[in-house]
Amino acid sequence: MNVLTDNFPTFRDGFLGTVELTVYASVLALVLGFLMASFRVAPVGSLRVFGTVWVTVLRNTPLTLLFFAVLLGLPRFGLVLPFNVFAVLALGCYTSAFICEALRSGINTVPRGQGEAARSLGMSFGQSLGLVVLPQAFRSVIPPVGSTLIALAKNSAIAGAFSVTELLGTYRTLSELGYNIVWTFIWIAVGYLIITLAISALFNVLERKWGVAR
Repeated sequence: MNVLTDNFPTFRDGFLGTVELTVYASVLALVLGFLMASFRVAPVGSLRVFGTVWVTVLRNTPLTLLFFAVLLGLPRFGLVLPFNVFAVLALGCYTSAFICEALRSGINTVPRGQGEAARSLGMSFGQSLGLVVLPQAFRSVIPPVGSTLIALAKNSAIAGAFSVTELLGTYRTLSELGYNIVWTFIWIAVGYLIITLAISALFNVLERKWGVAR
């Protein structure tokens, strides 16, 4: 217990760092995921190609490699930002590919007649997608989207290797101070458990309220 009590500020900073990364990267992933899902079902061929390439490249790229590409590659093009912003970009873009595919599977469950009826009423493709199709699609994909964001929270541990303050990185500090590494990792695991259970509880509420009854 003294591992936690003696180093509570260190654990607190790491925990809050992971929460911050998770929240910001989740928002970015959801926005980009919705956008790429829209591209993948758009009637414009160039948009479909862009969405397909985005998903294919990011889903088949190791997240660690993507971190290296963002943190080391973007500054070469004059884009210099804090490391935590680069980490949000890497996590958010990577996860958006999985959000996109979850949403696209949900879009495919919406009867084609729904979109055709919306367009017959004079709605544009964007309006029919945003007002009719996507709201119904999201209801059916709440569980997989929640699981994807839980995976994002755990993937944020990679950011610690790139000088970003997060929960897993606290083990290095405590190991150097001579604390028992086993108990250090136990408390780190408890921190991640709190975060993932919170996300799970949130999506359970959303599913009960808006999810499709099965």
